[in-house]
Amino acid sequence: MRVLIVGSGGREHALAWAISASPLLTELFVAPGNPGTAALATNVPLRTNDIAGLVNFAVAQKVDLVVPGPEAPLVAGLADALAAQNIACCGPSAAAAQLEGSKRFTKEIADAAGIPTAAWKAFTEADEAHDYVEEIGAPIVIKADGLAAGKGVVVAATLDEAHEAVTAIMEDKVHGAAGAEIVIEQCLVGEEISVFALCDGEDALYLGCAADHKRVGDGDTGPNTGGMGAISPPPWAGQAIIDATMATIIRPALGEMARRGMPFRGFLFAGLMVEEDGPKLIEFNVRFGDPECETLLPLLRSDLLPALVAATEGELKHVDLRWRDAASATVVMCSKGYPGAYATGGEIFGLEEVGALPEVTVFHAGTMADQGGILANGGRVLAVNATGADLQEAVTRAYEAVDKIEWADGFCRRDIGRRAIFAAQARK
Repeated sequence: MRVLIVGSGGREHALAWAISASPLLTELFVAPGNPGTAALATNVPLRTNDIAGLVNFAVAQKVDLVVPGPEAPLVAGLADALAAQNIACCGPSAAAAQLEGSKRFTKEIADAAGIPTAAWKAFTEADEAHDYVEEIGAPIVIKADGLAAGKGVVVAATLDEAHEAVTAIMEDKVHGAAGAEIVIEQCLVGEEISVFALCDGEDALYLGCAADHKRVGDGDTGPNTGGMGAISPPPWAGQAIIDATMATIIRPALGEMARRGMPFRGFLFAGLMVEEDGPKLIEFNVRFGDPECETLLPLLRSDLLPALVAATEGELKHVDLRWRDAASATVVMCSKGYPGAYATGGEIFGLEEVGALPEVTVFHAGTMADQGGILANGGRVLAVNATGADLQEAVTRAYEAVDKIEWADGFCRRDIGRRAIFAAQARK
């Protein structure tokens, strides 16, 4: 099979790493890719938002399957454009991608399908939103309705923070058109997890559960980021929680989407809050998470490619994935200053040495090659993954690998997995 992966980050490197091991693969392309994917595939200089260019390339190269990494091209209609050329895409149509493209749409799907989620209300007028904030009180969650590069959600602990968020999103338009409408919802309290499923429009295949670390600083301090690390499995998400998630959230959503004539195919990412009475939906994303993808795929023992194909053909009921009985931890190394202003161009040393360590894989997220060296070229630059018999072993290996990487302009959180390890020990 000839396969095209769309994207340039750590998630796409992890997908390329997994797919490149398949005996079904004949040629692998990544657009635009990064130095990590270049070692596994042919990088193609096409932007992820160049829908026409991606489709034309897929047609010219007789690509059999396209695997989109990020959400924006899916919301923009990449899967639809590929379908018009009879090219399979492991991702949803633009209509189905509204599950991430519109917070209001997701809440409406949840209500129609009876999915447990926070109470909510949508607003297109700032004055009405401010009044509602006063009525409900804090803590409260303010969300821009559209895509905002992961920065459109504010968990406001006080009324002042809530009003500031409404003003910033709706009046100051910090997220542009994405904030023309907002969703205000109840603040859920519990443990947050990410559950992943591969979907074929009717069936869903469980792909694992992880806990992301969003804030930039140790102890969950500082601003939210795209993800500073992740662990799997989270000790607060046992089999009963997974079963409840598939039965009360994932499968009902698939059923409602099919009923509306927009069947969902591809990766479905459910962001959940585990409360005392079970999991509740925070949001859906229509792609694999990052850095969750880099955390889960090293635990997969099966060939990923046949499952991706089955998702496009409505044949997931015939797929049975096998997973390692192990734990996984990913530490993200970032450029100093991230998620604010940061410098690029610093050289990174030691990657070959680290790549030779047992149970360790380094995924490139924001790098570029220069005269044989690797330079930082983004905010989140490397995702260092390690696996082990338990979380403690996986985390220890990950940080041992991080400490062998020499990069003067880099930093990372030093407490990835710490709270989960304490929780696991408390459960013994």
